[in-house]
Amino acid sequence: MSASAAAACRVLRRIACSRLGAASARSNCLNHFKQLHRRASVSSLPLYVSHRRSFCNSAPRRDEERQWSTPLAKQLFEAISTTGPVPLASYMRMCLTGDVGGYYTGAIGGQDRDQFGVKGDFVTSPEISQIFGELVGLWFVAEWMSQGRPKKIQLIEFGPGRGTLMDDILRTVKQFPTMVDSIDDVIMVEASPELRSAQIDLLCERGTSVSEASSGHFQGRLAHINKNVNWVDSLKSYPTGKGCFLGEATDLVTNSITSDTDQSMTCWQIEKDIAPFIVAHEFFDALPIHIFQSAQTPITQSKSSPSSPTSTSGEQSTKADPVRASPPPSPSYEWREMMVTPTSPAAIASAQAKTKSPTGITTPIEEFQLILSSTPTRHSRHLPNTSPRYQNLKQTPGSIVEICPEAFRYAAEIATRIGGSDPTQKPHPSGAALILDYGPSDTIPINSLRGIRHHKLVSPFSEPGLVDLSADVDFTALAEAATLASDGVEVHGPVSQADFLEAMGIRERAEMLLQASSAVPSHTAKDGENIRKAWKRLVDRGPSGMGKVYKALAIVPENGGRRRPVGFGGDVTPA
Repeated sequence: MSASAAAACRVLRRIACSRLGAASARSNCLNHFKQLHRRASVSSLPLYVSHRRSFCNSAPRRDEERQWSTPLAKQLFEAISTTGPVPLASYMRMCLTGDVGGYYTGAIGGQDRDQFGVKGDFVTSPEISQIFGELVGLWFVAEWMSQGRPKKIQLIEFGPGRGTLMDDILRTVKQFPTMVDSIDDVIMVEASPELRSAQIDLLCERGTSVSEASSGHFQGRLAHINKNVNWVDSLKSYPTGKGCFLGEATDLVTNSITSDTDQSMTCWQIEKDIAPFIVAHEFFDALPIHIFQSAQTPITQSKSSPSSPTSTSGEQSTKADPVRASPPPSPSYEWREMMVTPTSPAAIASAQAKTKSPTGITTPIEEFQLILSSTPTRHSRHLPNTSPRYQNLKQTPGSIVEICPEAFRYAAEIATRIGGSDPTQKPHPSGAALILDYGPSDTIPINSLRGIRHHKLVSPFSEPGLVDLSADVDFTALAEAATLASDGVEVHGPVSQADFLEAMGIRERAEMLLQASSAVPSHTAKDGENIRKAWKRLVDRGPSGMGKVYKALAIVPENGGRRRPVGFGGDVTPA
């Protein structure tokens, strides 16, 4: 057993062996849908379908009469008919958080949809095993101790889902009374009213009411610890006390394209003397992405050629001087953007005929498709120029990159809260952030957009509003955004989820749970097997496990590399 795992084991003996009110967790705190973009010129080269098509604003009668799978699909069609093809980010934002049937924020006709758990569309790590949340809570405790036990801290979660992760974190932190005393409050950054209601039911004291403050955020009292919990749409909307300053996020994508993202993320208030401890689990993967492809710039033809001599009678001479041939210009390349547009009725009819099974069940049809813009867009002119990682691929025709500007802004916000930012630095950088999500360690994600429904991969362009959309996280881009935003932070990782959890003592904690479970009179062999399967799934590096594809990344105060956080090569500070 490693020294850090042994220390974690000793600390974990103080934690209750079971949790109450387990519920599925999934975090997708997203921005409200903004206006779709102005018409963009597009080519007729679809990415996901084989047929060719063109798009025009005046929709034919056949489109008007077609049947749509959801009200949101019809609304998307009507919007695109008005504006022209839209960026993928706009499509994703409307599908996930649109008012009319959005996946998280727009239940249709009062439906009580449950996206989480076995009966929903997906299951996340905190719901698989309570050990996951306990170890995240222990990571916060270790960082708090390593930073000299700050007297005033905040616990913040981005996109808390049903609140399961925060419930396990609080149950762990409760075992350290001194840390509990230092908690000023807990902040849940959640845009969905339905998910906020689920979090209130799980986290707040029974019989207590949750009030709406004058600033528009909601406040309640926690059951595990006698502290306030606040719900906000964004951290900017959360009021701060004395000793705060106005910070500004590093604008990595230039002011000319901010209309496609949440304007509220460009500035916020930060308290100088508070240490924020932040967790974002499966949050960044659901932020809208843009997709760009490198294409050759069209060669500009010369306007005219040298005149040929003419005869005195005005007729062109039959003897023209030869024109010296010039060498062809070297090809140049530009970034084009993948845009979303409706699939043609003819293609829909053809697909319907091919997808009907012998049992009469039809596979959902792709009602929308990606096409490549025929000219650069306002996003393709700026976003791929924000990092040399993208610029280096421009001269390779056909190169594809996925970029998430909202992820940049969130990473910059987190870093600024921990380390401060010019022109006003935080006097003493403090706090820490733990980001847990899936994606490649050091490469740019490509072709990672996916749709999930009922625990199965489906097309992201079918049944809008009923399908969860996500894409791989670019961890290197998050690290760049954080360090560019603040000189007061450093980034560690990403490391695989398996390495992180094993360093935190997941095996030892699992053994403790097994021993405690076997002592319960109602314990069965199946209970023990479920505990084993759950924790092993979290660290399994195989194709069906979560240990390799999921990663952990830490943002901590800059210390010249003298101390590595636990889980990233450092040790647990003795309690």
